[in-house]
Amino acid sequence: MAIVRFTPALRRFFPDLEERRTEATTVAELMKEIDHIFPGIAAYIVDDQGAVRKHVNIFIGEDMIEDRLKLSDRLEANDVVFIIQALSGG
Repeated sequence: MAIVRFTPALRRFFPDLEERRTEATTVAELMKEIDHIFPGIAAYIVDDQGAVRKHVNIFIGEDMIEDRLKLSDRLEANDVVFIIQALSGG
C-alpha cells in the first residue's frame, strides 16, 4: 500500500488529518479516497475541474506528479505521496 502525507498547513482546516495508507492506484483515485475520509479536503487540493490547484504540489517520492490535470500518475505499493499546500502572503 502507498502512504499519503500532508503538509501541516492543511491541519488548520482538517485537524484530524494524518498520514494514511491507501490502495489507490492513481493520484485521481487517491483524491476520491481522501475526500471520502476527510470530507472537503479535495476542494483545497484540486479545482472544480479536478486539476491540481496552482498553490498545491503533489509528489510521489521525490518527483512531482506529471499529470496535474487528470491526476493519472500511477501509485505503486511502496510509494510515499506528499501533498504540499504552499503558503502565500507577506
